[in-house]
Amino acid sequence: MPNSALTAISPLDGRYAGQLESLRTYFSEFGLIRYRVRVEIEWLIALAANPQLREIGPFSDATVVELRRLAADFSAAHGERVKAIEAQTNHDVKAIEYWLKESALGNPEVQKASEFIHFACTSEDINNLAYALAIDGCRRAVLLPALERIVDRLAVMAHDLAELPMLSRTHGQPATPTTLGKEIANFVFRLRRARSSVGGVRMPGKINGAVGNYNAHVAAYPGFDWEGFARRFVESLGLEFNSYTTQIEPHDSLAELFDAVARTNTILLDLDRDLWGYVSLGYFRQRVKEGEVGSSTMPHKVNPIDFENSEGNIGVANALLRHLADKLPVSRWQRDLSDSTALRSVGVALGHSLLAWRSCLRGLEKLEADPARLAGELEANWEVLAEPIQTVMRRYAVPDAYEQLKALTRGKGITREGLREFIRGLAIPEAEKQRLLELTPGTYIGKAAELAKRI
Repeated sequence: MPNSALTAISPLDGRYAGQLESLRTYFSEFGLIRYRVRVEIEWLIALAANPQLREIGPFSDATVVELRRLAADFSAAHGERVKAIEAQTNHDVKAIEYWLKESALGNPEVQKASEFIHFACTSEDINNLAYALAIDGCRRAVLLPALERIVDRLAVMAHDLAELPMLSRTHGQPATPTTLGKEIANFVFRLRRARSSVGGVRMPGKINGAVGNYNAHVAAYPGFDWEGFARRFVESLGLEFNSYTTQIEPHDSLAELFDAVARTNTILLDLDRDLWGYVSLGYFRQRVKEGEVGSSTMPHKVNPIDFENSEGNIGVANALLRHLADKLPVSRWQRDLSDSTALRSVGVALGHSLLAWRSCLRGLEKLEADPARLAGELEANWEVLAEPIQTVMRRYAVPDAYEQLKALTRGKGITREGLREFIRGLAIPEAEKQRLLELTPGTYIGKAAELAKRI
């Protein structure tokens, strides 16, 4: 069976491949190899630029440009050649070293320094930096902009719907009114905080050898400041230097990032379910897309499938993200390979997250509030004004205020006139009585509109 989107085992490479094209740059096998090549080349350039390491360089400006172009122009054909070498070596990082030596045959400067390709490095010196660069690049170029689009859309909705009153439901039952915009604003606030968490995790890196002590480095050049050199190199890649590691960078920051993405997903799951519920209640209508079918048998259906798709993908994403966050920081003694296998699923976890975010955004863009439906719900539930009435009664020391309203309304509801008749008989100042008589479920919204507009 040919390998295609139709025959792919993973839905990320099949059904959803078109939506995740941007992730291939970072998390495909090709993407990982390309990032490794970049790290290997930058390490060689850095070594050659230091006059204390006189056997290596210096490289001419033209050679530096040529080497960096080799990384920038790394193609699928180059990747295939690396894989062919790997088939012989049975080692993915060593295959890149051999490919670089092979590719440098035409440059005398690089050929002279070819034994310094991958100098003093363990595979994890290359891998940890490659993964950090890939994950950070994806976060900046793909994930944060996708999350920002959701936040921006919600902020617009919060402002547009700031004054549209809505019946709340606590425990699923009619409760104190709010506005539709204020309920959306709650998620804007939460997601902005989550976005800061996702964006704020620093990506660390190390290049300190087989067990983190610069053993081979010092053996070759005993008097050289390898730790300072390694720090400058890692920081030149835009990463944070980790001074203390075993053979592997311990992945604590990756765990922190994956936890932050998972928490973001949980907030979006809450949003998905709330909006699904509001669609079900009729608070929102969904714009119909020409040619789209809602049900194979019921022609009238316009299903909230985008929020359902988002919810399903969040479940898969968070299962993987939480496994990665728990597993990656744990490695037996100085090294085991269990993290290597797990890291190859980072793109899958983030891919399902990205699918969920984009589905949620599609759902948001289809929503239209139904003011008539919202007003009807409020008009049918005058008992929600039991709260303000008993609170005003308490202010003026009316005995058993809560108990009186409980007896009047709990479990039975009340009409507008029934409530007004009760208010007229209260022993409270006339001005307060008039204020309560003018109150309706639709105007009893506190500071909801103000809060929504301020977000």
